[in-house]
Amino acid sequence: MRVFVTGASGWIGSAVVPDLIGADHQVVGLARSDASAAALTAAGADVVRGTLDDLDTLRSAAAAADGVIHLAFKHDIAFSGDPQGATGADRRAVEAMGEALAGSDRPFVIASGTPHVPGRVATERDGLDPDPAAEGLQARLATAAWVLSLASRGVRSSVVGLPRTNHGEGDTGFIAMLVQIARDKGVSGYIGDGASRWPAVHRLDSARLFRLALEKAPAGSMLHAVADEGVPIRDIAEVIGRHLDLPVVSVSPDDAAGHFSWLAAILAPDQPASSALTRELLGWQPTQPGLIEDLDKGHYFRSPSA
Repeated sequence: MRVFVTGASGWIGSAVVPDLIGADHQVVGLARSDASAAALTAAGADVVRGTLDDLDTLRSAAAAADGVIHLAFKHDIAFSGDPQGATGADRRAVEAMGEALAGSDRPFVIASGTPHVPGRVATERDGLDPDPAAEGLQARLATAAWVLSLASRGVRSSVVGLPRTNHGEGDTGFIAMLVQIARDKGVSGYIGDGASRWPAVHRLDSARLFRLALEKAPAGSMLHAVADEGVPIRDIAEVIGRHLDLPVVSVSPDDAAGHFSWLAAILAPDQPASSALTRELLGWQPTQPGLIEDLDKGHYFRSPSA
């Protein structure tokens, strides 16, 4: 297939692109900078210059492709005070590409998140009926539901729910943030008893799931890229403390925002998620190290100058 990929030079995209090329697909990646364009060319992909705001470019690239994988998201503004701006831009981009694919029976795969279901493990059947009036990052769930609805309009649509961490060497996401907070505070902390859990996956395993979704997911499929169903935050803190030789301490819920900043809201809820239905549907099996094993490899703890 000729596959148009947004976010192709990002953390997950830079794993998805070689996985696609290794499976004999031709990749056309969206690049918003010279550096991104150079990285894609070096990886063996063709380049379309533009951003998520260039809707005509997105429509044209989607219409010319045999399938689309949408990974780009404005994380920079989402976590710096404008989540509504990020989800609004995402919705407009998704609608532009989805409309270009309508009636074609071509695959359209987008990234979203695994849902948080209080009191139990979330499955692929959860989060499919979100509040259409939701704002901020919750609005991303409504965008995912819209994409799934394209199945009734002749699009082989699917959504890959990503867990709280897509870990691996070079990661600058939530786990790297926790390591830096520990360095800055002089302690490796967790909230309360630390029993709250994060689902997790290695980025190479999630990359393979995006390819499998492109190749064979039925129209309207909700998928979960989850390898570790739920890793207790205290376990993560203990590994960080051991590698940095720092005390591991409980942070009270009242003090969590002061210690962890906005990350406290993501650390506090217990939010495990299952991928059992995804594995049965597509035969996907994670093969990379789990989160704790990956942390113990030590790459998260190298000094910036190393």
